[in-house]
Amino acid sequence: MPPTMTLVVLFFAAMWAGCQNALAGGGSFITLPSLMFTGMDALAANITSSVALFPSQAATGIHGWKNSSGAAGVSRGWLIAISLVGGVLGAVLLLLTPSTIFARMVPWLVLFATVMFAWGSFGPKREKGGARLRAGGAATVQFCIAVYGGYFGGGIGFLMLAALTAAGLAIRNAGATKNLLAGAMNFAAVTIFVFSPQVHWLQMAIACVGALIGGLAGAHMLNRVNEKLLRLVIVGIGVALTIGLFLKAS
Repeated sequence: MPPTMTLVVLFFAAMWAGCQNALAGGGSFITLPSLMFTGMDALAANITSSVALFPSQAATGIHGWKNSSGAAGVSRGWLIAISLVGGVLGAVLLLLTPSTIFARMVPWLVLFATVMFAWGSFGPKREKGGARLRAGGAATVQFCIAVYGGYFGGGIGFLMLAALTAAGLAIRNAGATKNLLAGAMNFAAVTIFVFSPQVHWLQMAIACVGALIGGLAGAHMLNRVNEKLLRLVIVGIGVALTIGLFLKAS
């Protein structure tokens, strides 16, 4: 059993992650190193984090059902099905990846997720009337995002927002659809992960409870927090985590 103090740190870190996910996203930037701090390797931490954060993500997706929709002629049902299949494939690929190889990949995955988060938060916004995805393109892009989401998941929110707005959805509908599809791909991945010995159930349970409490707190804080400042802090965390992981891997 990990030292009690590391579990206490994990609980409060998961609360922060749940609150952060509710406000702006990027909660995995907090849970991944926090779970590694309890003694598990990067692969186990990534899998355990996915399972722990799923309940709060599912609640967010269900909450936004009425504002979600299909895109570019692809129905909502088909987008969900594509996300489920891609999530399963990504999860299986992750479980087939040796932990030593995944440990070397993690700094690059976190770097990619940080860049996607920063670009989605502070990069130029797509103008109306710009290039739009058609049905085939929207389905293909969502499948690729779902595979990545099942495998690692960092930055999927902004990848989906970019794809869904390019497919013609208004930002409010794109946000609700993004949450629903993220819940679907994470559900698919979690149904695979729960049978894996890589899940550390004690840490998962502690992080899950913390994330749920933090998610509820974040929902109440939604209109009181400077979101731009919060996103800047998250990018800073991502940069620091990337540097730390590269130094650890060297």
